[in-house]
Amino acid sequence: MITRTNPASEISEPQQHLTATPYYSGFPLAHDTYNAITAASDGKIYYVLCSESYETGGQMYQYDPITDQTFFLADLTEICGEQNRKAIPQGKSHVRFYEYAGKLYFGTHLGVYEMIDGMERLPVDPLSGFERYPGGHFLSYDLTTGTFEDLALAPEGEGILTMTIDGDRGHIFALTWPLGYLLDLDLATGQLKNLGLTCGKGEGGIPGYDYRVICRSMFVDPRSGTVYFSTAEGDICCYQPGMQAFETLANVDLRLDYFGTYDPTKPGSMGYNWRKIFWHEREAAAYGVHGNSGYLFRFDTKKQEVTLLDRITSLPSRKSGMFDQFSYGYLGFQPGPDKETIYYLTGGPIYENGARVKGASEIAKGAAKGLENLHLITYHIATGAYQDHGPVFYADGSRPTYVNAIAISKDRAVYSLARFAHEGSEIQDLIRIPNPFVKEQ
Repeated sequence: MITRTNPASEISEPQQHLTATPYYSGFPLAHDTYNAITAASDGKIYYVLCSESYETGGQMYQYDPITDQTFFLADLTEICGEQNRKAIPQGKSHVRFYEYAGKLYFGTHLGVYEMIDGMERLPVDPLSGFERYPGGHFLSYDLTTGTFEDLALAPEGEGILTMTIDGDRGHIFALTWPLGYLLDLDLATGQLKNLGLTCGKGEGGIPGYDYRVICRSMFVDPRSGTVYFSTAEGDICCYQPGMQAFETLANVDLRLDYFGTYDPTKPGSMGYNWRKIFWHEREAAAYGVHGNSGYLFRFDTKKQEVTLLDRITSLPSRKSGMFDQFSYGYLGFQPGPDKETIYYLTGGPIYENGARVKGASEIAKGAAKGLENLHLITYHIATGAYQDHGPVFYADGSRPTYVNAIAISKDRAVYSLARFAHEGSEIQDLIRIPNPFVKEQ
């Protein structure tokens, strides 16, 4: 790391910073991507670049750290066999890749929306000549053969918004968008179960009435095969294959004062939902982060107990006491290769002439209220050691923005998907941040 001498300094003292390397994968339509990046066991980084186009779907790529090159793998719409259908394409993946039995499992989503009553909705009146969105697909990619398999189609023309896998029992669980159905896909039989709506009418509902933002992260307790997800009201729900319906836990919830105060019927935040969560094998508990507030917590499924641990926002955010500018909070939250260190890409306020640059006080959807710096935070689970490694910049001094994904390679380099300028346009593509525990030369 090196010291950055930038007039837009943070708080009163300069911080060290990290330098990110951007990669152009060859897709000029690349748009904002959420979650869809993973470091696989073969040492390569797999990711999806999203598209807002009616003509072109999202694109899947592979990055090889050894050769320092990116490789195109497939168009999502073509994988799903819909390239000649003339329907709204498979424009994005909104989930991480989950490795199981030598394959990567993931799902597809749409990238084309229709503005209805001032909100991005599932298109009901697509462009002339195009069919409505056919629904998201569950897919797999064989790491050995490089072949794809189309496993199942989400019901009701819904996209796949949230996903996780029970690798011990071979079940994929998912939440759909915009209505928020809970799905259970049995990989052995191919049977897909729809367990019903989980949160009002989801993000297809009417604000102030049955609108509810849908949970973006689920986890499985491998001891029982039970999947857990949250709701905007702060309930924690669970489901186990064989159950007739999901259940709401009676003795624990996320309606905590430290998280803030939310009206779950209104858009613009994740409400009391956790933003991202994962299962920790040694601790036999889940570790999650609440979005806007940035509080790290531990969830013990057997005791049905949530314990707040630390506020893992950036150091400038901790000092200022302010929420981050991205109103949903950040999805770049994942354990590293040692399984003990959490890596978190989050925001930090920008200061100009000693004053914090403020954003909008309120917005109607999940987005950035204003410009902020990107910070890399690490938190060591066993010792509780928090470290802000400083803001992240490109070599030219510009900032990575709209960062909501993370993957950590075996050498502890950090990968994400971020906006940057390319040949006069702004795109979102792969970036690499060097191991934060090794000083830059």
